[in-house]
Amino acid sequence: MKRLGVFFITVSTSVGISFAAFTWMGSRSEAQADLDYRPAQAPIHFANYGNGQNVGQEVDFVDAAEKTLDAVVHIKTLSKSQLQGGNPFHDFFFGHPGYSQQPRYRAGSGSGVIISQEGYILTNNHVVDGAEEIEVTLNDKRSAKAKLVGADPQTDLAVIQVEVGDLSPAYFGNSDQVKVGQWVLAIGNPFNLASTVTAGIVSAKGRNIDIIQENYKIESFIQTDAAVNPGNSGGALVNTNGELVGINTAIASTTGAYAGYAFAIPSNLAKKIAADLIEFGNVQRAMLGVNIRDIDQEFATKKSLKSLKGVWIDGLMEGSAAQDAGLKPGDIIKQIDGHEVESVAALQERVGLYRPGDKIEVHLLRDGKELKERVTLRNRLGDTRLLNNHEALKRMLGASLVQPDPKLTERLNLSGGLEVESLQDGLLSRMGIRKGYIITEINGMAIGSHADVDQALRKAPGRLYVGGFYPSGEKVFYSIN
Repeated sequence: MKRLGVFFITVSTSVGISFAAFTWMGSRSEAQADLDYRPAQAPIHFANYGNGQNVGQEVDFVDAAEKTLDAVVHIKTLSKSQLQGGNPFHDFFFGHPGYSQQPRYRAGSGSGVIISQEGYILTNNHVVDGAEEIEVTLNDKRSAKAKLVGADPQTDLAVIQVEVGDLSPAYFGNSDQVKVGQWVLAIGNPFNLASTVTAGIVSAKGRNIDIIQENYKIESFIQTDAAVNPGNSGGALVNTNGELVGINTAIASTTGAYAGYAFAIPSNLAKKIAADLIEFGNVQRAMLGVNIRDIDQEFATKKSLKSLKGVWIDGLMEGSAAQDAGLKPGDIIKQIDGHEVESVAALQERVGLYRPGDKIEVHLLRDGKELKERVTLRNRLGDTRLLNNHEALKRMLGASLVQPDPKLTERLNLSGGLEVESLQDGLLSRMGIRKGYIITEINGMAIGSHADVDQALRKAPGRLYVGGFYPSGEKVFYSIN
């Protein structure tokens, strides 16, 4: 019997080469829940929440499809498929050979969902990750170049924007109200076939398929058997009212094509992440500060537990929100603000709906007694502030990074980079970097924006490698553990 593999569902080709799928692997019985929200006041206008499901009515897919088709777009990307240049310093630390030939380009294809009249489009991070060009085609065949607003690898979500008028945004449904067994439609662009609609039912909720390999990831997918294939990534999962309840992201398959197992990010989480990216440029991720694990039968027997429901606290981070609120190792988290959390995935999703500074009520079971604790969530830096991308990077690196003077980049023959405008005690000063240094690459990734720096740091292994130029034209490389 063939084993199912898990695939992201973006169509990807090298120019003149065949289709390829991205495979991911691994499983864990334990996870670390240090995650995220409070409803955002973003400078956009989301459609209102819908009123749920068509209870007791005849199912009509036609109406749902008509309400949604114009909100789903076809996304095409172009990205470099290999490193340019190369240098011995980088090769020594990372083992990549130097390349002197011109880079080849890879074309990608996926889907997206219009979420506002301002032209914001929600899609998967893996659809636009590394893209140098993004083109969007609407259902009415209009096309436009798009810019990346922000991306969050931890949830595999991204927001892009087009400057096009007369749009038809999707209506957000409440993914908390989605029920196993209800009908849903998947709308996207599989195999570059625009505006394709398929139907199925919700097979399960809260699925963690371990496809996202990032720290502080959130995986709590809606599983459906609607036919989803490469190219559906970033497309809409809607209920029979035509309300957006999920963003189609991955499939489980022996071949990389439809096999009856598709997974979508819940719309409530997607809406929060989108609001953060639009308002701040990064996600305002709230941290509970606990190490947690699921409760299975073996563990319940070992600990003499009467129920398998809830999430076990293995440990607390020093000075964390959970520790300050009085939570203890051995506590079982049963609910967050009245919502049951029966698994690690469910807890991560629930905390992921909040921002640092938000107060949540945690329902606990401790030594057989039920307790309620009020917890004020924090960010990864240990406080409750909301930081935009520039401020977050400034605190992390101990430096302020700005776009260099165009005359300087022209003189140095640079196509991008960020200049170190000021330095405090932090990572860059410890590396020996001085004011005026222009960072052009981090760990082999070209740097042209704060989003590039954020992405490079997220993907960094144990060692950080930085390359760039001083105004004198001197090219210098730095490295630090």
